[in-house]
Amino acid sequence: MESTEVESDILRRVRTLLRELDGHHPTCQCDRGMLRWTLHKKIDQNPSNSSILVRILVKELERAERGDFRHYIIPLLHTLMYTLIKAPCISDELCGRVYDFCKKLLTLPKPFCTIGLDYAIRLKMERTAPGTLYQRMVISEQSLKSDPYPYQEKIFIFADPELLSEAICNALVTDTEAARVSQSPRACMCYVILHTMQAALGEGCDISSLKATLQVMPTSDVEHWFRQVVVAVECAGNQASADRSQHAARLEEISHAILSSCQAGDAPLGGLQDTPLPNPNISFHLWTEDDQLWKELVLFIRPLSQSCEPDCLSQDLDNFEIQDIISDCECCEQTRFSVLSTDSGIERDLLVAVEEPFAPCGAETEQSRLHRKGGIKKKPSPLESMAFLQAGCNGAGMKSPVKLQRRPGITPEPAAPLQRLHTARIVLLGDDRVLGRLAQAYHSLRKRETRRVFLTPRLNLQFYYIPVVTGQPNTLAMTDHAATGDEELCEVAGYLGRADPWYESNINTLCHVIPKLAAMPSSPSKHLVTDLFITDVIAYYVRMGTQPVCFQVYTVKIFFNDPAQEPAEDVFLTELRTQVQESISYRGSLLAELSMTKKKTTLDGPGIDLTVTYRKVVLSDRPKELVVSLRSTGLVMKAIPADGADDLVCLNVNITEIIRINNLSGRSFSAVANRLKTCNIKIRSTEQRPFTVCLDKDSRRVYRNVISVEVSPCLEPSYCLQKTRTMKFNLHETEDVGLVKYMPKSLLLPINTFAGIIQ
Repeated sequence: MESTEVESDILRRVRTLLRELDGHHPTCQCDRGMLRWTLHKKIDQNPSNSSILVRILVKELERAERGDFRHYIIPLLHTLMYTLIKAPCISDELCGRVYDFCKKLLTLPKPFCTIGLDYAIRLKMERTAPGTLYQRMVISEQSLKSDPYPYQEKIFIFADPELLSEAICNALVTDTEAARVSQSPRACMCYVILHTMQAALGEGCDISSLKATLQVMPTSDVEHWFRQVVVAVECAGNQASADRSQHAARLEEISHAILSSCQAGDAPLGGLQDTPLPNPNISFHLWTEDDQLWKELVLFIRPLSQSCEPDCLSQDLDNFEIQDIISDCECCEQTRFSVLSTDSGIERDLLVAVEEPFAPCGAETEQSRLHRKGGIKKKPSPLESMAFLQAGCNGAGMKSPVKLQRRPGITPEPAAPLQRLHTARIVLLGDDRVLGRLAQAYHSLRKRETRRVFLTPRLNLQFYYIPVVTGQPNTLAMTDHAATGDEELCEVAGYLGRADPWYESNINTLCHVIPKLAAMPSSPSKHLVTDLFITDVIAYYVRMGTQPVCFQVYTVKIFFNDPAQEPAEDVFLTELRTQVQESISYRGSLLAELSMTKKKTTLDGPGIDLTVTYRKVVLSDRPKELVVSLRSTGLVMKAIPADGADDLVCLNVNITEIIRINNLSGRSFSAVANRLKTCNIKIRSTEQRPFTVCLDKDSRRVYRNVISVEVSPCLEPSYCLQKTRTMKFNLHETEDVGLVKYMPKSLLLPINTFAGIIQ
């Protein structure tokens, strides 16, 4: 009877979760976004109920497929997989049902087939070697040393201190530090051993005795048995002909060996026990420097503790040139010599005539050959750098950019390909303004990688976004829009929520939850809630959010009223807003200018005369350029569509046009909204009156005394470089040829969600 009540309670919670996806929010608004969290926490309290939850979720998935409730499938599947990873033991029969359902998803369109294929591959490995998914997640997130699985991950939380309150920043710092300190490498290795044993052996595993034995065991012995377990699981998971029973037998041998190594008291079998999934490695950063993102990524790839000279590396980071870092590290290995070379570079010119035809290749033979002194390392050519960038776009492996120098008669060994062993998960907290800074930083990073490839072949970069609004009024320079609402500041979050209901349910609800938790008075109960909720939700998001939504980054070229001032170039992600500049900030007859402006305003109405040249978006995708002259008080370019069905690679331009009306009572003016869609647009003030430009709703990114702007989709820097080099040899070629045809042309900013865009 008790089992029936537990099953009914779990089913009720799952059905409530599905009703929230349909828009039926819970009566208590404080429960919004916490239904998934409370469900998993209830299972953590009693791990033996994991199989019940998995069975219920499988039934609901099958029901959703039969009833064509596709918007249920991805949330249910993510909930199921997260439960399966954390569960102490799931039967092969139940895993098989989930595996068969994932294979059915391959017949559906994206993103269902993509997620189904990913989970089917994972489940096939989990069925052969139970505990593989948990083990790999802990090893990578905690950066545990493991030769069979050498991958490392780290979560970087970036928050703009000018957009978030001090209380929110302090609360997040406290939570992330507490999560990082509470997990030691020894404890994580013990968790891997215990979970793997229990997943493979089930209730036959003496988990209590194993736990007691590992607690009194020296750290060196724990590391030894950890390596044994990892090797056993990885070998079984990577072998196509591996058998589950053979894997269980191998782990049982390791379990007996662990128990026999230390004399721990005999303890009765206590059934399945929960093995906690440690919080991932999270670091919190206040975003105060423009190049801070790049610096943190470089230090993640090459930590100070592993570099040759920490002080030297820190100085090189300040110089912003990665080649200096590589060169300085090479200085520690060998001394450089400047030697005048008389070598022609032709192999037949080498002095090898004294060698006998059949002489063995011994030490004397090597001495007779010409040896070059240790010289300065040759820089890779631009084309070799392009190979790196192209491989970075298409896959993890790539060939080395430095060619091997051959010796006569010796076959060079192939260089080991570089692998992306590091994954950096960048989590942005804030509103659209912090995403505008991210677009700037990402564009700068891509330009730096084009000049000198370093991060691309070594790092897998993932972006995540959690909207947080403090409720403080926004003080933009634009007077007409000074009181921008929360929805206006969170357009990206709104779009992602419309595209992915599970993102709306789990992430968008944090917009006001995080400020409320940060404002709670300091107490033990507060730390309990924040540690268990905010950190857990962030961890769930980065673990299960694998489907990117790609946003087009736009570049803007700004021309100023002063001819001596160089044009400025910048990028934006969400919005560009212009407004007539009331005061003129250059010297001269200011009173005369103001008088003329006032007289013209009286005759022609408010605003300034503009010439708008744009490329109209048509269904045939053929370029159609139009020129429009009008009088306007300002315009807004929106890159994020208000409707989820609109295209993400199109600008929605709203121009406030001033229309002059002549009637019997005199002259009057009316404002008319002029709307157009385009990807490329040029705006010029015909009367040389300046206007202001604000990017991404950020008052720190306002340009004044502007007379002209040109907006177009931002191109991928590597594409631009390769296109330039191709044009040198094909001056009359206008279309992309060669390698350029297969390179990404536009710079897209990918932000991960749970489902991507559901059509």
